[in-house]
Amino acid sequence: MTPATAPRGMALRFYRYCWLHYRRNWKGTIVISVANPLLFLIAIGAGLGTLVGSDVAALGGVSYLAFFAPGMLAAASMQNGMIESAFPVSYHRMPGRAYPVAVATPLEPVDVLNGHALFMAVKVAIGAAAFCAVMFAFGVATSPLAALVLPAAALTGFAFAMPVTAWAVTLPDVRPVQTLFKWVVMPLYLFSGTFFATTQLPEAAQHLVALTPLWHGVELCRTLTLGTATWAGSLTHTAYLSAMALAGYLLARRNFRRHLHP
Repeated sequence: MTPATAPRGMALRFYRYCWLHYRRNWKGTIVISVANPLLFLIAIGAGLGTLVGSDVAALGGVSYLAFFAPGMLAAASMQNGMIESAFPVSYHRMPGRAYPVAVATPLEPVDVLNGHALFMAVKVAIGAAAFCAVMFAFGVATSPLAALVLPAAALTGFAFAMPVTAWAVTLPDVRPVQTLFKWVVMPLYLFSGTFFATTQLPEAAQHLVALTPLWHGVELCRTLTLGTATWAGSLTHTAYLSAMALAGYLLARRNFRRHLHP
């Protein structure tokens, strides 16, 4: 087996195709994946946050902007992970699209998955980096631990991208994707601690929220940004998100084989 036909090289072929496709269509996604979260940060964090005030006890004694920014970073990464997986995967797996064409060549379904997953991870990281740059410019990340918030946000996005990829490759068309954003993304946005401290919820609701993946991403990003992270807490959040990403990837491997090589 030559280097060009090695499994890693085959996956990189599809990864390069994803970048080629993106360079032709980037204008359609840049607003949703980068501009919208940044506008949320500016409008709500820096705008509405001035009405909330600073040193609010419910927010841990920090300004609303400092509280909101890392939570929005995690939520935006979740959204980007879903944007990069749900519609593109369901679209590419349709007859005559990229996935069926690719597996008609020496590429195997796992090569297609690995190449596309790598592209998703890079795209989520780029979106998180742009958000972090603005967040740091606002001066809300002064702790040395804030240097770790970028990989934390990227992990959060990838943890959502893999299960969604495993689901999207089973879809006959792209129409069910809309239900994902309506019934999954929006509730997680609202009940994950992104906009307000979950301690303000009833105790039973707090325990329920703590089981959701976005809450773990928000807590991980927020504690790193504010410098309140603990080893036990950070490892728990990281393990949860990593397990979710791994489970999603393994399920995606099975589904790619089943649906691309029926």
